[in-house]
Amino acid sequence: MIPLVSLVDAALHFLDPAVLARVLFDGLAKASIYVMIAAGLTLIFGLMGVLNFAHGSLTAIGAYLGGLVMVTFAASASGNVGRIALFFVAIVVVFALLTAFGGAMEVSLIRPLYDRPPLYQILLTFGITLVLEELLRMILLFYDIQPSTDWLAAQGTRPEVISKTHDVFGLGVEGLEVFQILLGVAITAGVWLFLTRTRYGLYIRAGSEDGEMAQALGVNVHQAFTVVFGVGVGITGVAGALLMWDSAWAASINLGAEVLLPAFVVVIVGGLGTFRGTVVAGVLVGFVDAFTTELFTSDIVGFSALPELFIFLILVGTLVLRPQGLFGVEEVGGH
Repeated sequence: MIPLVSLVDAALHFLDPAVLARVLFDGLAKASIYVMIAAGLTLIFGLMGVLNFAHGSLTAIGAYLGGLVMVTFAASASGNVGRIALFFVAIVVVFALLTAFGGAMEVSLIRPLYDRPPLYQILLTFGITLVLEELLRMILLFYDIQPSTDWLAAQGTRPEVISKTHDVFGLGVEGLEVFQILLGVAITAGVWLFLTRTRYGLYIRAGSEDGEMAQALGVNVHQAFTVVFGVGVGITGVAGALLMWDSAWAASINLGAEVLLPAFVVVIVGGLGTFRGTVVAGVLVGFVDAFTTELFTSDIVGFSALPELFIFLILVGTLVLRPQGLFGVEEVGGH
């Protein structure tokens, strides 16, 4: 049991406005990352019924691709404005390349397995994960590249506005967290508008509800599958590009496994195939992660795996009390 003294210390610690503000911004930043990564999983599963275990590896590839663009063109970008502009160029490049790769992967590898049991798709995407990670490892070893947040900063890729701590309403906030929150909100809003305010979004939602009926009404469901898979992969690549500067994550081969499990927790807790549930669950998991991380970093609790423990406790509680998730239904997916 946790000693009463520790509980009192924790309560007093979180009564400090500076601590609450730090947890608030940290939680929003983590929620933004989790929602971006889980949004791709939700889109892919909601329409196609495919659990893409290669999603995490594609996040890691996005981090390396973003770092590659930044390092290659860092010399031509001067000052904060130039480097921020270069970062947005890197995001566009990462999104375009991974969207194209995701679409090609769906057409060549995923599509032939639609009529087979889900186990085939799970094994295939898990195998793709192993292949991508080994290819990434071989490339990094061949070029003797070991990127980290310090390495990227040394190459002049990190804008000063992101590295500095800024005064927000009298509170010190890391520039990277503000950047993650703003970009996460923008991408979340963009996905929501795409799904609810565009004709193609209507096709996607119709296909997720009843693929056969949508196809009978003239909707090209296979094309929608390809677009959704590609866009889902592209979004997770953008999240990876954001993580390349984050000291808690950085660009690494293990990044895929580190982000995949929380992303699956977000998708399951929110409800398989529902974007609204993904956003709510992402915020919930992000704040729980930030709160428990603060408990550990402030030496109130000496258990380093406390955030992971609480995240999976949320998953277990959801599966026991509401197996379909917060906003999910009993059956989703086009297959």
